[in-house]
Amino acid sequence: MPRSVNHVASRARRKKVLKQAKGFYGKRKNVWTVAKNAVEKSLQYAYVGRKDKKPMYRQIWITRINAAVRPHGLTYSTFIHKVQQAGIELNRKALADLAMNHPAAFEEIVNKVK
Repeated sequence: MPRSVNHVASRARRKKVLKQAKGFYGKRKNVWTVAKNAVEKSLQYAYVGRKDKKPMYRQIWITRINAAVRPHGLTYSTFIHKVQQAGIELNRKALADLAMNHPAAFEEIVNKVK
């Protein structure tokens, strides 16, 4: 009995990986074994990057809030403490957005907690 090989499925698998490797440099874009390894590694980096993105955004929010409260004679830590004491339930993302896009509203919050 002749050997049966499912060329359609295996070719589709290779095409899928090579399509994901589009834009890679050198042999990484068109040589199957190299491209397969490069795509696997890139997917690992993508997974880790999605996890790293969340604390990075928090860091950006904290920096923006700190920069916005410094002219009012406060530091970030004292401002956040006073916001919590005042019972204002805005998270850092919302506070940073107010500081960047609506400085008048942010200034009202600062004056309220002083």
